[in-house]
Amino acid sequence: MFKKIMASLLAFFAAISLAAVDINKATVADLDSIKGIGPSTSTKILEERKIAPFKDWTDLIRRVPGIGDKRAAKLSSEGLNVNGQAFKPMDKPVAQKKPADTKPAAASK
Repeated sequence: MFKKIMASLLAFFAAISLAAVDINKATVADLDSIKGIGPSTSTKILEERKIAPFKDWTDLIRRVPGIGDKRAAKLSSEGLNVNGQAFKPMDKPVAQKKPADTKPAAASK
């Protein structure tokens, strides 16, 4: 009887640890639990999510600096999904938005 209870508990905890995390519903703790997402990336994700939920992986890659096709594939394999969808590689890499140029313009004489 004890072995059955222990086996059930272990199966339960294994299922919880492999549960998918939806990026549009995840808390900071949920995001940080994904291997490959640290505090910096989770902050960027939450800031962009405040503007609008992510439509799909392409939208996520375009809006969050530091996430490209390769990293998206790794995060997906760790349990991250966007609207219930795992990452599916595309033929061409998705272009990310470029950060604003912060260098001051050179003064002309």
